[in-house]
Amino acid sequence: MNLIQVPKRYLPRRRFLQLSGISSLGLLLNACGSSLFDEAVGKTFEPLNQSVEALLLNPQKPVPEFPKSAIEPDALLINTFDETPKIDSEKFRLTIDGDVNNPISLSMADIQRMPLTSMIIRHVCVEGWAAIVEWGGIRLRDLVSLAQPKANVRYAYFKSADGYYSSWDIASTLHPQTLMAYQKNGQPLSIDNGAPLRLASPIKLGYKQSKWVTQITLVSNLMPSKGYWEDQGYEWFAGL
Repeated sequence: MNLIQVPKRYLPRRRFLQLSGISSLGLLLNACGSSLFDEAVGKTFEPLNQSVEALLLNPQKPVPEFPKSAIEPDALLINTFDETPKIDSEKFRLTIDGDVNNPISLSMADIQRMPLTSMIIRHVCVEGWAAIVEWGGIRLRDLVSLAQPKANVRYAYFKSADGYYSSWDIASTLHPQTLMAYQKNGQPLSIDNGAPLRLASPIKLGYKQSKWVTQITLVSNLMPSKGYWEDQGYEWFAGL
């Protein structure tokens, strides 16, 4: 089973800024939680942000990771969209559907039989704090490949057990460091941190890294509802 092909749109960040002549563009790309722009300005520039950030993303290049000595075990704050859901891990299923040839429904036992990938990365929150965490889980690209996505797929929607929802571009979804994690710092993931499964990736802000993920839907076009926070004015791409 082959992964869908991601368009080769990568342009090195430094070279892009040289060509553009506007090095201050970083203000638009990385203003995590910045109050410099009001909501109206943010919405005006968001299409530009999305196009530019997609160009700057190298969908295959790993982000540098940290040594174990850098892990900050108490730095990851617990944010909840609603009440923490009650999930029976024995009955839990992850569904991958949408524009695919082989819709799948996997138990945690199915997922944990797949090769474990661990990475130590910085989790960056839009509220202004960050934490270096070791995540362990399955590469999302490996799960997606099981569903045999169709060639027209460009986005992935993530639905969570608490009603939270978000969407990603397919290049970020298939990045080699985008995980569906079930471990944190070498231990089973706690329910407060998103067990049984959550997104973890060094290329997206924290609000894109959904907890308690139960369904991944692959689509060719973005729907009117792009994500819980995104629909309230937060940047959709939210890349780092």
